[in-house]
Amino acid sequence: MKKKKDLGLDFVIDRLTNSIQNTITGDSFQTEVSLFTTDDAKKCTKKNGWNFDWKSELKEPARDVFKLTIANNISIIQGLISLEVKEDHVYIHLIENAPFNKGKIKVYAGVAGNLVAYACKLSFQRGHEGNVAFISKSQLVNHYIESLGAFHFGGRLMIIENEAALKLINKYFKNLFI
Repeated sequence: MKKKKDLGLDFVIDRLTNSIQNTITGDSFQTEVSLFTTDDAKKCTKKNGWNFDWKSELKEPARDVFKLTIANNISIIQGLISLEVKEDHVYIHLIENAPFNKGKIKVYAGVAGNLVAYACKLSFQRGHEGNVAFISKSQLVNHYIESLGAFHFGGRLMIIENEAALKLINKYFKNLFI
């Protein structure tokens, strides 16, 4: 299998919300995170405005892909994340907001933060103390330090550790703590 070059993630934490928030009305909606399936992948294509090939991501044996949906509307995917549970942390390979949740006219804010909080929650569940890592685009290193409480480990490697992970989890999963 051809090795892909890791160009770094460039997701933007638009706002840390208590769930996801409608950008027009300000209403918040509780979310659910569940496994992404091959049926889901048929809807999440480049043709439909997604940047990544999520179908190929499902074929990576060490990775799990999760979808974020509104609790009472699980047919519309708000965002996706590809995670790998490593020996001592959870690694984020890809993360993406749905096409309608990007840019200035996005429908919902808080999607990326919600997905990162889920990665932190999974890290605790797997006994990794909330530790999460990802490779950042160079220009977003400071953004992740400020918005997620991540720290710059060197190069473009970003780490979210215990305390910052707990803050994110408590923001998004108040009633569900590990």
